[in-house]
Amino acid sequence: MRPASTARVSQLLANWGQGDKNAREALISLVYGELRRLARCRLGGEHPDHTLESAALVNEAYLRLVRQDALQWQNRAHFFGVAAQVMRHILVDHARGRRAGKRGGGATPLTLNTGIALPQQREFDLLALDDALKELAAFEPQLSRLVELRFFGGLSIEETSVVMEVSPATVKREWALARAWLQRKIKKTGTLR
Repeated sequence: MRPASTARVSQLLANWGQGDKNAREALISLVYGELRRLARCRLGGEHPDHTLESAALVNEAYLRLVRQDALQWQNRAHFFGVAAQVMRHILVDHARGRRAGKRGGGATPLTLNTGIALPQQREFDLLALDDALKELAAFEPQLSRLVELRFFGGLSIEETSVVMEVSPATVKREWALARAWLQRKIKKTGTLR
């Protein structure tokens, strides 16, 4: 699947930001496939009994995104950054609900996308990642945001640099630092990529 045209997405975002509801609908139609791909990546390693599917994740993300009318969208990367944040919250809420449903049982494991996160498929505790990101955000909010954009949003180094308004070299350096910190914090084998 080819990503939607950056120029077209940026134009629709600008129109949506000016109150054009038709632009919002056209945008969602244009980027739905990309959002679905991101959702499949996030859910790819779940247990077979996992109840959240990629379509449900995208639909819930869509409902939350359309409530963002007051937000002034900057560009395609900004939109996917916000979408990443929304998906993170949905996944964490779902994992917490499942944990509570099991009367405090183990967290729902999530396999990180091999293209973005781990060199090998490994189950990963999403709640542990969320807790670690919150802790990281307390003293290094930029690193936490970077992980959110790269892992939950699937943004490239270049797209992340646009959203964060830093150079790609800074993103690479901070991404390596964040991965190392998270690896130590979560105490899992393997390394975030």
